[in-house]
Amino acid sequence: MAQPNWTDPALIRNFCIIAHIDHGKSTLADRMLQITGVVEDRQMRAQYLDRMDIERERGITIKSQAVRIPFTALDDKTYTLDLIDTPGHVDFTYEVSRSLAACEGAILLVDAAQGIEAQTLANLYMALENDLQIIPVLNKIDLPAAQPEKYAEEIAGIIGCEPSDVLKVSAKTGEGVEELLNEIVNQIPAPVGDADAPARAMIFDSVYDTYRGVVTYVRVVDGKLSPRERIQMMSTKASHEILEIGVSAPEPQKSGGLGVGEVGYIITGVKDVRQSKVGDTITALNRSATEMLAGYQEPKPMVFSGLYPIDGTDYPVLRDALDKLQLNDAALNFEPETSAALGFGFRCGFLGLLHLEITRARLEREFNLDLISTAPNVIYRVEMEDGTEHVVTNPSEFPEGKIDSIHEPMVKATLLTPADHIGQIMELCQERRGELQGMDYLSEDRVEMRYILPMAEIVFDFFDALKSRTKGYASLDYEPIGEQVADLVKVDILLQGEAVDAFSAIVHKEKSYAYGVEMTKKLRELIPRQQFEVPVQAAIGARVIARENIRAIRKDVLSKCYGGDISRKRKLLEKQKEGKKRMKMVGTVEVPQDAFIAALSSDEPETKDSKK
Repeated sequence: MAQPNWTDPALIRNFCIIAHIDHGKSTLADRMLQITGVVEDRQMRAQYLDRMDIERERGITIKSQAVRIPFTALDDKTYTLDLIDTPGHVDFTYEVSRSLAACEGAILLVDAAQGIEAQTLANLYMALENDLQIIPVLNKIDLPAAQPEKYAEEIAGIIGCEPSDVLKVSAKTGEGVEELLNEIVNQIPAPVGDADAPARAMIFDSVYDTYRGVVTYVRVVDGKLSPRERIQMMSTKASHEILEIGVSAPEPQKSGGLGVGEVGYIITGVKDVRQSKVGDTITALNRSATEMLAGYQEPKPMVFSGLYPIDGTDYPVLRDALDKLQLNDAALNFEPETSAALGFGFRCGFLGLLHLEITRARLEREFNLDLISTAPNVIYRVEMEDGTEHVVTNPSEFPEGKIDSIHEPMVKATLLTPADHIGQIMELCQERRGELQGMDYLSEDRVEMRYILPMAEIVFDFFDALKSRTKGYASLDYEPIGEQVADLVKVDILLQGEAVDAFSAIVHKEKSYAYGVEMTKKLRELIPRQQFEVPVQAAIGARVIARENIRAIRKDVLSKCYGGDISRKRKLLEKQKEGKKRMKMVGTVEVPQDAFIAALSSDEPETKDSKK
């Protein structure tokens, strides 16, 4: 067994990079790995720390990654730099929050051609709340469109430093990266902890490995952890033996243990995904700490959507797949549900639409599943006149009877935009029932706008609408701020008088008519014609607000009549009419799977062949 080789905490620097999507965070991490020689040139590939195919394809970081970088500074001492790579998208804020809790400092990385974005601003405030040392850096100074002086002033105004303090680098060419590494050593404080106290380590990430079970990433705060030691998870009280302990450099390397301030991984051979909770504190079993580490909140799902396998026999596969994903993703939660239209599936809670989209893509890709997801919903709280209360995560749970009030979740949205687009943003936010809270100019041509908006109005396509109205320049960040009473109704879609639960929606009263008209039109296009006429209706309670008819297919019963008496033809047509009437009474409308998929997506439906 390797002898413990504790690193002196004074030579450790734990830091993360906070940046908006596409501002060059992963590229900067690549250059750091290359300049320090951690990864040899022949092994180097772009986005080295992004392990998932889906991260590499979309060019976004979804999972936090930790990597140890040895660096010899100007004082000729070799420092251990622990870089914790964090996601940049609004949906993965919980990943960022737990990465920040494991660091003493953060690099604020801003694109020199675009300036600071809303999401970066939100993460910056989160880092300041955690008392992290901030190093402001402008990236992409090699671009022709870069305006480093202008944006250095903007950053200096936000964090209260001098424009000359803002470092200028190019992660692509490597210019200025070595100087940045020296600044990390000089500015970021060394970790502080008691080496002789009972061991306490924070779990900031965990991943599931098919062969080795759960791999837990930890940051040691006090004491030491060694191989073969028995440890305890403080929230679940589960105890395990450490089978392997080590550091990521960037591939896993076994070590003789982890001391104060070190970041590494632990393997205990645990196979149950729920036993290694992200945010938990690990301590030694024989000499336990009494207090858990603070600074963690359970991530709360904001958006709910049903996930159903297209092939019903895949239901157990979907359950196992969700179980495995839940380990890698602390914010995903799910429970079984059934739908008359879609069969057996799961009601899943997500942090936002990108989170939903990524989870679905991972399920389809990593577990070979074909899935339908229902339209996303937020959580409503319904109070009845008799004093009872219902929590509604799915329109089918909407209570019958006399309703006193309906509460919907609200968010505080921050939008950063060039000044030319203020009008379009105000118009969009008013359409979505938003209230303007305030507006500040960050520089002559960039504005920060603050709105209070209903969560339900932004989960579906608000981000797309914002980007298209501002030519892609505006950015959005939001955080929940409680709930308020709203005038909402449940719109049911009826086929042949029967409600189809998958198409029901809870919408604002003013928009209910438009939703009903749009949905009935869509379904008329998508559902194949039956042997009998099918009415498609949208209704609020017992009141029908929109209707379309799907015309019947008529078989040519007169083909065998060559001329002859008209009464014979009439007799055959009457007989057909009777048959249709009888069929209509007992017949059910078959809705094909692709009609569900098309109707539940926000795109315009394809018209079916019969319309040609």
